[in-house]
Amino acid sequence: MKPALIELPKYLDIRGNLSFVEEDTQLPFKIKRVYWIYDVPGGEIRGGHAFRKTQELMIALSGSFDLVLNDGRQDYKYSLNRSYHGVFIPNMMWRKIENFSTNSLAVIISSTDYDANDYVRDFNEFKKLTQC
Repeated sequence: MKPALIELPKYLDIRGNLSFVEEDTQLPFKIKRVYWIYDVPGGEIRGGHAFRKTQELMIALSGSFDLVLNDGRQDYKYSLNRSYHGVFIPNMMWRKIENFSTNSLAVIISSTDYDANDYVRDFNEFKKLTQC
């Protein structure tokens, strides 16, 4: 599978806009966990790992950041700055999140519960695993 930009539903209203995610509509997986990244100091990079089994959807709910993915062969870069855009991240995709704006908020919707053994934290190991 390849990563993909997903346009989420957007309902515009003078009282404020609304967007949402439904697992059977926009996601190719059942939601098991939701977590968020916030208060990232300027210049910091998050991520630096891949998941063996976990698939995710990442959304910039507030502010902006760049999501850089690598499948072992090529890079995919997404600049997220709209709360109605998400990026589907398949399993075995190395990820790095950088260029966080002030007060940015990333929400990540995950297909699995947290499992430390699902992480691949060494890029060289990741490259070997993806070259099979």
